[in-house]
Amino acid sequence: MKYLIASALIGLSSMAVAADVTKQSPLSVTQTADGLEAAVNGAGATLFARVDHAAGAQSVGKSIPDAQLLIFGNPALGTMAMEDDIRAGLVLPLRVLVYQDADGNTQMTWAPAEDIFAGLDIAPDAEVVRRINAALNGLTDMAMSAN
Repeated sequence: MKYLIASALIGLSSMAVAADVTKQSPLSVTQTADGLEAAVNGAGATLFARVDHAAGAQSVGKSIPDAQLLIFGNPALGTMAMEDDIRAGLVLPLRVLVYQDADGNTQMTWAPAEDIFAGLDIAPDAEVVRRINAALNGLTDMAMSAN
């Protein structure tokens, strides 16, 4: 029985990862992250942080593939979510990871809004979920054409 429960939990945790949205970019990690930053700023959103994970690894004598996390938000959408459930403030602002995969390709990945808000009082089909998903899709498309 323990093995069955453990297998079910492992299966559920891998489903969460599989639900992430991923797009391949023809640009380098830095060019894609630069494009995403420009798209975020151009859309009137706020870039709160850009974390260079590879530089962090290098600072402790380790090496990982190029990876940058952009953390950003739009007060209009964030407030809309927090009006439905103030606990949305625990999972906002939004995050997109731009990284080099094992084949050397640049990928952008993020969690869709329905997953971000899972367990909160925000319906998966709520207007704010649709708008955040559309914004993430549009901004990541613009990231590849901003250069």
